[in-house]
Amino acid sequence: MKVGRRTRLKVQELAEILRRSKRILIVMQDNPDPDSIAASLGLGRIGSSFGVELCTVTHRGTIGRAENRALVQYLGIPLAPCGQVDFSTYDVIALVDTQPGTGNNCLPAGCKPDVVVDHHPVRIKSRFAAMNDIRVRYGATSTILTEYLVELEISPDTPLATALLYGIRSDTQDLGREASQADIDATGFLFSFADHRMLGEIQRGSVERGYFAMLVSALENARVFGRALITSLGRIEANPDMIGEVADLLLRDEGIAWTMCTGQYGGKLLVSIRTSAGKDRADRLIRTVVSGKGTGGGHHSYAGGQASLAGKSESQCARLQRLFERRFLKAVDVKSDQWSRLVQLAHDKQ
Repeated sequence: MKVGRRTRLKVQELAEILRRSKRILIVMQDNPDPDSIAASLGLGRIGSSFGVELCTVTHRGTIGRAENRALVQYLGIPLAPCGQVDFSTYDVIALVDTQPGTGNNCLPAGCKPDVVVDHHPVRIKSRFAAMNDIRVRYGATSTILTEYLVELEISPDTPLATALLYGIRSDTQDLGREASQADIDATGFLFSFADHRMLGEIQRGSVERGYFAMLVSALENARVFGRALITSLGRIEANPDMIGEVADLLLRDEGIAWTMCTGQYGGKLLVSIRTSAGKDRADRLIRTVVSGKGTGGGHHSYAGGQASLAGKSESQCARLQRLFERRFLKAVDVKSDQWSRLVQLAHDKQ
């Protein structure tokens, strides 16, 4: 596997930082996905090769999706809750698969990261990091870290290779969603190092019984507006990853080009948007939906956002959700007063 000049330069910048560091804190997304987890593990492996004595991986939120829990269990890596981490005790703070100002990580206000590695659209604050590598054309941050390993001539052990391979496959839906040639090359490189039996087990991760109750709720609440579909999971006690999972699932309806799923978790209204309309962009639409109320970002075909519900009554929370729904429907150019249920409920048949 060959790497380009940009990777060589970025690895040199990263090496300069790591050579003078002993304690590194890696910050993931609030509810990290396989790409975020794997890329963080990759950066930690690189840190250890430069003599870093302590590498802590932290996040705020939960790891709820079955595949994500299975991956973390397989890797056996301790993840530190953000509330238990003293940022001031680390030489280097790195953001992986997220950026400052996105609203989806626990980087304290006023804290400037030293390293930012991501594949989402660049944020202005990321440019102030001593080393930043934002590659929006890549399908996964794990691809970037794989290139770093290749440049440094570090052969990934089986768990790391398995995690990175799964991170790429997960974020690109097996190279079928916004995958670049770099993602394809990284997949080919990692293939021989990975445990493919374990990959299958991770993909088939078991789910708690509450998963099915949430799925039923999502289907019952789903409303179809022409080529768009909206549903809500309401208040979520655990597994906020389910919001994105439902948005992915409902996009499989043959007549649907846009889906939006919402849910309340951790004092926030969370929104996931998906699209199969090739010419349109979910990342731009999510910013329209949450404009002036929260933050959002993503990629051409999938995006997410959040808005704080702190201090809001139930009626105010409901109004905010309806506002997001109206903005979504207007942006995708469908009529908001003409809709039908996705599934006919049993009591409606009586």
